[in-house]
Amino acid sequence: MELFRSHVLVCGGTGCTSSGCLKIIDKMEEELKKHNLEKEVKVIKTGCFGLCEAGPIIIVYPEGAFYSHIEEKHVEQIVEEHLLKGRIVTSLIFKDAVEEGKVKAIDEVGFYKKQQRVALRNCGVINPEVIDEYIAFDGYKALAKVLTEMTPEEVIDVVKRSGLRGRGGGGFPTGLKWEFTAKATGDQKYVACNADEGDPGAFMDRSVLEGDPHAIVEAMAIAGYAVGADMGYVYIRAEYPIAVKRLQIAIEDAKKIGLLGKNIFGTDFNFNLEIRLGAGAFVCGEETALINSIEGKRGMPRPRPPFPAVKGIWNKPTLLNNVETYANIPQIILNGAEWFAGIGTEKSKGTKVFALGGKINNTGLLEIPMGTTLREVIYEVGGGIPNNKAFKAVQTGGPSGGCIPAEYLDTPIDYDNLIELGSMMGSGGMIVMDEDNCMVDIARFFLDFTVEESCGKCAPCRIGTKRMLELLDKITEGKGEAADLDKLENLSHTIKSASLCGLGQTAPNPVISTLHYFRDEYEAHVNDKKCPAGVCQSLLNFVITDDCKGCTLCIKACPVDAITGERKEKHIVDTVKCIKCGACIEKCPFKAIVKK
Repeated sequence: MELFRSHVLVCGGTGCTSSGCLKIIDKMEEELKKHNLEKEVKVIKTGCFGLCEAGPIIIVYPEGAFYSHIEEKHVEQIVEEHLLKGRIVTSLIFKDAVEEGKVKAIDEVGFYKKQQRVALRNCGVINPEVIDEYIAFDGYKALAKVLTEMTPEEVIDVVKRSGLRGRGGGGFPTGLKWEFTAKATGDQKYVACNADEGDPGAFMDRSVLEGDPHAIVEAMAIAGYAVGADMGYVYIRAEYPIAVKRLQIAIEDAKKIGLLGKNIFGTDFNFNLEIRLGAGAFVCGEETALINSIEGKRGMPRPRPPFPAVKGIWNKPTLLNNVETYANIPQIILNGAEWFAGIGTEKSKGTKVFALGGKINNTGLLEIPMGTTLREVIYEVGGGIPNNKAFKAVQTGGPSGGCIPAEYLDTPIDYDNLIELGSMMGSGGMIVMDEDNCMVDIARFFLDFTVEESCGKCAPCRIGTKRMLELLDKITEGKGEAADLDKLENLSHTIKSASLCGLGQTAPNPVISTLHYFRDEYEAHVNDKKCPAGVCQSLLNFVITDDCKGCTLCIKACPVDAITGERKEKHIVDTVKCIKCGACIEKCPFKAIVKK
């Protein structure tokens, strides 16, 4: 085995790949070779480190130097100064990882301090395309323990006692779902993984599959043993090419060394895995629509009951969990139910992975213990709101969730608390909004998404959400009436109670929550024909103030010649001609153009 004095870990997740990490890796290897360091320094392409805002990221061990926003031009300096001369290049270190010229350890950086990584434990640590690296971090040890030391009933009991709840939606107890499938009768059973992550701004499951695919392979094999299944399917959207590639490599490598296939670990247990690609339909995140798609049918939900545990794939008993749920299983088996149950809150055990985005300084992927407050996530982990803007709301649960206002920032995050506030945990999307966001427009945005993604099978969702969107369009265009707000509320409750599947049942949540917490904004749109946040263009007028110096830059920028005026004199906007594109505001160096 080769030993290296330094390891250079380069983030190879989707975000950093799109920013050029592969070129950085090539350049790093080229520079190491130039300085005869290729036998002393090992370059490793890993999964996501989590702090996506800082990418591309390089971490050099053993020092733990956290380099951020790295470009090809920086590589030569890092090699010559750090890897050749032993001097950390502090000018390239992530801003929060340097204090008074000293480099902090990663777990001392604000973004990581509050985190506890279970599902993400190997992301950014190992090369996900090398099975030996996963095995070196206790990979497949849980599967070996299960097959050689435990009965299926004992495995299910551990999962039940751990308190693990499904991480993909409503939070159903995972152990109970496993027990129902195990008790179901059938000559064939299946295990399935929902990796069809479709929420806007969500990338939790994708990152786990990119950074630690073997954890899912191992967990699904454990689940197969527990419920009596010998075949599994991972349903993943085709838009995740890196995740698909790494998962396929993991499956093939596991088969090569006997960790998938027949007589695993010398037992009579057989288990195989296959990948099924989805075409990007949001509704296929719903379990019965996903099952239809696996079978080659159109992705539309089925009435329940019967539930998949009784009649799932090809009408056989099927266990279906999402990526993050499975990612916890090996660690629960290895460390015990009590260990996992000791993390989190009374009714929400363990940790939760969130994709933090929107108006936040530290955009990225994080994993925190249940019970951490929204304030801690947004201001300590997330680093607060850019430009010191005021926090307005956070949406959890994607299009199915609700918007939570500032007065509830100290709410501990768990399943029940979020539902009580009119939102939900969902798969873990968390989008932050500041004072510049219009909450009516936010509700319209998410409803527009669900209207597009509705499969059309049931009338409440197909027609009802369309009528709601029409009302929101009417309001944001300044044509709303007071009665429209009552219509929105009535439609919301009807759609929630009458829709066939979770997509329709939760589609009104963004509207219901914003109407509840930000009704004054709706009323301003309807009664005053104004958008307080200055977002809804139909309700805006662009006005040039007395700060105008007559530089004429706005005149040159306007695409419809709506601005007139002589040089060195105050200009005027023709509100009839103005299309409210904002080009003039962007060009004005004196901030003399305002929205009113």
